[in-house]
Amino acid sequence: MGKIRQRKKAALPTPGEFRLLQVLWRIREGTIDDILKASGEDPPPNYKTVQTLLRIMERKGQVDHKQQGRAFLFRPLVGRGDVHRSSFRDVVAKYFTGSRTELLMELLSDEHISREELRQLEGLIRNRRKEQDRARDQAEEGRLE
Repeated sequence: MGKIRQRKKAALPTPGEFRLLQVLWRIREGTIDDILKASGEDPPPNYKTVQTLLRIMERKGQVDHKQQGRAFLFRPLVGRGDVHRSSFRDVVAKYFTGSRTELLMELLSDEHISREELRQLEGLIRNRRKEQDRARDQAEEGRLE
């Protein structure tokens, strides 16, 4: 039997790496020149700095490349949702002792939260409860069969 490779947990991107990932998510893949043009920064980032960051990101498993002529074509290996979830988990672990409830309480105590945001949060909580109830019911039905 072949070995099952466990995917190592990708390190969170630094702010500079995150900016490059945002560009790559938008353009899907590109050369360093493509990335520089698509960055929208004026002046654009330094070519060598972007090249170095992409190599570091490749070692971290965040991007990959393939050769196209003389240039390398880079593409993201991590999705926006994956980075958001990992970042969120990191914030919860670091600043809220691993408690999502503490985080939510902090958000709710913010005087700038609008009634619409509160309604959206209530809807999300209600939907999540329904999903969990359905999953529990399906698991119980499976045990009875």
